[in-house]
Amino acid sequence: MKHRPERMSELIRETIAAAMLRELELPGELVTVTEVESSKDLEYAKVKVSILPHTAEEAVMSALQKLTGHFQHLLIKKLNLKPIPHISFVLDEGPERAAIIEKDLLEIEKENPLLPPPL
Repeated sequence: MKHRPERMSELIRETIAAAMLRELELPGELVTVTEVESSKDLEYAKVKVSILPHTAEEAVMSALQKLTGHFQHLLIKKLNLKPIPHISFVLDEGPERAAIIEKDLLEIEKENPLLPPPL
């Protein structure tokens, strides 16, 4: 039973990602469900999303917050498991941070050509 939160997180990620592809109409925006973190007691789940372009983040997050009840209902119908965690959408800033770090490393490499290249 100790792997149940991980399995539940993966099921939630797959179900919400598929529903977003089918039901969410966001012309010009790319929304990706990157990860779902469930609490150990499976009461809550944070759905992390990545949004491109970054200028659309506020509008897309607002739309997702309004549709939280719809996605919750969809999980109840599709997964047929009890308990279904209460979901909340949060912005995943991991890819953006990785790009900034990579850019900084490239600048350091240009300034110091004798340093070995980053891994």
